Amino acid sequence: MSEEELIFTALAELSTRRIAETDKTEGLEANKIPAMKGEKIAKDARNALEEKTGKSVVTGVNYLPKKRSLKKLK
Repeated sequence: MSEEELIFTALAELSTRRIAETDKTEGLEANKIPAMKGEKIAKDARNALEEKTGKSVVTGVNYLPKKRSLKKLK
């Protein structure tokens, strides 16, 4: 993930948590609403940045190191 992707993911998670805490939601079903609201906050922020810069925030880059091939035993 790029730096921007990490930031917007963190924004979505933080927004969701704060909304859930404010609304005092408990349980999976009740927390779906704060999750959708938190997602919208991050999505709107991402779209605004992409509109201003003309560049996509989302990348296909995977920063995990490639797996080393395992030696096969005979």
